[in-house]
Amino acid sequence: MLAKRIKASYLIETSFPPDEAAEVMAGEQSCGTFIKTPGESDHLRRNHRATVENIEILETVGRPTLSGARIYKESAVINRARVTLSWPIENIGYNLPNLVSTIAGNLFELAPFSGLRLLDFDIPGDFAEAYPGPAHGIAGTRSLVGVYDRPIIGTIIKPSVGLTPSQTAQQTKRLIEAGLDFIKDDELMGDPPHSPFDERVGKVMEVIDGHAQRTGKKAMYAFNLSGDIDDMLNRHDYLVQMGATCAMVNLNAVGISAVEYFTSYSQLPVHGHRNGWGMLTRCDVLGMDYPAYQKIWRLAGVDHMHTNGIRNKFCESDESVIRSIRSCLAPFADLRSPMPVLSSGQWAGQTVDTFAAIDSTDLMYLCGGGIVGHPAGMEAGVKSIIQGWEAALSGKSLEEYAKDHVELEEALAFFSNKT
Repeated sequence: MLAKRIKASYLIETSFPPDEAAEVMAGEQSCGTFIKTPGESDHLRRNHRATVENIEILETVGRPTLSGARIYKESAVINRARVTLSWPIENIGYNLPNLVSTIAGNLFELAPFSGLRLLDFDIPGDFAEAYPGPAHGIAGTRSLVGVYDRPIIGTIIKPSVGLTPSQTAQQTKRLIEAGLDFIKDDELMGDPPHSPFDERVGKVMEVIDGHAQRTGKKAMYAFNLSGDIDDMLNRHDYLVQMGATCAMVNLNAVGISAVEYFTSYSQLPVHGHRNGWGMLTRCDVLGMDYPAYQKIWRLAGVDHMHTNGIRNKFCESDESVIRSIRSCLAPFADLRSPMPVLSSGQWAGQTVDTFAAIDSTDLMYLCGGGIVGHPAGMEAGVKSIIQGWEAALSGKSLEEYAKDHVELEEALAFFSNKT
């Protein structure tokens, strides 16, 4: 066990000599503090102190990015560097909240830094014995939906707040009859007075089951059951009773331990919504990168992870989105990969470029306005998305494929002027 170590990499910005700043990080996140204390023996430090594994100077900047940092001296250069730290697994054991506290705890408040961001981390492989990861992941989700040769196509019920259970069911009926594989609650829809959870589930599942009996295709609906743990467990049991095939959780609001507890209990794939993600990542030198973020939730057992899509409605760059999708699909500690969920301003127009960038169809492709806003109706909207992915998989451009597919042609003419 002594040889097993956790490693984490960071972007730092500091006016202190980078090697001194890195040692401050190592001390703060292990057995050290600003002075040597009683009991801090050489033996203890040797066996438990974090180690600075590597420092790579990247660039200098003219001024501190974040306020409040202590300045080393007036003439000091402000460096940005990539730092790698490691810890013996003995410091935390196989404990996910303590892992996160170690690699992403008080570091962000340390005075020498005007920027500090967790980029990525790695763990001993047998961490997965304590945290086995997604129970369903990509393969399990595909099996439930019955879609194997393309992305799972879906949407979000809108308006996000205000619809009654009957109105939600009516919209669900139109969407699944149009051919959608997947529908989800908006993250704001929980258990409000105007749409109680049990009533909404009952009416929606009546529609989904009726369609399945007629056609043999059962759409997956991710009902948002986020709440107190007891409420989540009770809502999960009701979903199972009603024949639902997915549960949605607002990850950042519910929390790591609660999510892990829920995933270990759940019989259903857990659709992880990352709302609040911008607080962790909006500043380039603060918070964490998505590769680290998705690993935390992969360890917690989440089956689907939101990533945004390219040319999205938010501030995230295409490069960041592509890196996020790839990180979900990449191997990590022998755990199943969560299915990346692309959304936020997606329509048929991003399909070919998305496939070219990631070379995979193992994803959910969720379109709101890109489906329901299609000028010929939501049925045509669904067809246009499927046709866009057919073009991507056949190696054709959207314009070429649209010549023989009217729904795609209409989408290109309409949405190209809106985005």
